[in-house]
Amino acid sequence: SSSLLVAECFGCLKHMSSFATRARAFIDHPAGPKTVFFWAPTMKWGLVIAGLADINRPVEKVSLPQNLALAATGVIWVRWSFVITPKNYNLALVNLFVGGCGLYQISRVLNSQYGDKKQTSIES
Repeated sequence: SSSLLVAECFGCLKHMSSFATRARAFIDHPAGPKTVFFWAPTMKWGLVIAGLADINRPVEKVSLPQNLALAATGVIWVRWSFVITPKNYNLALVNLFVGGCGLYQISRVLNSQYGDKKQTSIES
């Protein structure tokens, strides 16, 4: 029974060693938390949170130029994050969401503008 306990303990150490190795690899990665390549996209998630909060905003208060800029930069930076070295998947993912939020808001504005014109012409 003590040999089983020792074997289990070494099994734990093996898993802890594996975790420590993966954690060290993440920390030391060229796009890891010791670099701007990690922190810049991490902070950019604030734009995504703001964009999601704007989903319930009245469409009259949504800025079309602002959301065109967000959508454009989101699309451009998703592509760029795979071209640069090191490839930055955190940057790609955050910009996919930034672009998605921008495109959604653009669709709301355009639907409101053109939907209102359609409705007006139907009523006339």
